[in-house]
Amino acid sequence: MHIHTILRFLLTTILSLAMSSGCSSAQLRLAEIKLPRGFSIDVYSDRVPGARSMALGTRGTLFVGSRSEGKVYALVDRNGDHMADQVFTIASGLRSPNGVAFRDGALYVAEISRVLRFDNIETHLNDPPVPVVVNASFPDNNHHGWKFIRFGPDGRLYVPVGAPCNVCEEKDPRFASIMRMAPDGSNLEIFARGVRNTVGFDWHPRTGELWFTDNGRDWLGDNQPPDELNRAPSAGLHFGFPYRHGRDIPDPEYGKYRHSAKFIPPEMELGPHVASLGMRFYTGAMFPESYREQIFIAEHGSWNRTVPIGYRITLVRLRDNRAVSYETFAQGWLQNGSAWGRPVDLQVMPDGSLLVSDDKAGAIYRISYRK
Repeated sequence: MHIHTILRFLLTTILSLAMSSGCSSAQLRLAEIKLPRGFSIDVYSDRVPGARSMALGTRGTLFVGSRSEGKVYALVDRNGDHMADQVFTIASGLRSPNGVAFRDGALYVAEISRVLRFDNIETHLNDPPVPVVVNASFPDNNHHGWKFIRFGPDGRLYVPVGAPCNVCEEKDPRFASIMRMAPDGSNLEIFARGVRNTVGFDWHPRTGELWFTDNGRDWLGDNQPPDELNRAPSAGLHFGFPYRHGRDIPDPEYGKYRHSAKFIPPEMELGPHVASLGMRFYTGAMFPESYREQIFIAEHGSWNRTVPIGYRITLVRLRDNRAVSYETFAQGWLQNGSAWGRPVDLQVMPDGSLLVSDDKAGAIYRISYRK
């Protein structure tokens, strides 16, 4: 028997025995995650099937959306040990409720074509209220229809609408855009165009400018185009899709129709097909100074690349409000070409630790630092 076959058999046996004794696969495999010196990773909860986007309530409740599960969860750490003691399912049967956002005691949840609001949710985790429909005017397409949502510093809710295709030119201007609206759903408008599919964005803590990830198109080969990290200092900008990819790759079909000078190039080209999703500026005080106000990105991992890449947390460093470097921060969810976990979103906690959601392992991890 080949040595690799023996090792796989032994690992599977160990995992099965450990899980039968109460340990989850996520807990057992955390030793495979490599982090910079001084950082450690633990399981915050391993009872969140399909865990996707996260939002934090004012009372410390962690809200987590899902995509395939159709559920929204609420996680509570009651004893302060940095592990969720209880997991509530506050909604089910929803249509890809990927995105969650919190404001004024209410939880906002994004489905494919509408945004819902659960009022006073942190006092009703056991008996969630009937949701209010905030806005139901978004396109009904499933392709790239799942949404990441967040409230910006202007008090408006930002809601992206992905392209309903791999690459296409749609007449409806809402597609391939980031939209925004008032908390009550009114005054819906397009903020940015030419955005193929963003599933993560954040605002610079000092400048207030929007930064966002964008997933590059497929079927141009293993090594192009790159995913993107973009900066939108103002409304009304166009970021290239479907005409240009990355900084200077014209689309084979649509690239000849538009002059690229009108498009805003990415601040940083990320790995090709890494599926860059959630991103956060690190605003905590736990990590060393060199990490503060820098950008962490959750890379979900490639699905159609010959050699898989991604499945990690990366770090983009800034200098004078411009992206200057791109490096791996945490890796190990991909082992020998096979992934046991897929990072989705990030959340900075009040104590400065960083939470990571994983929809494949159904877990939330906590990354902390200690000298």
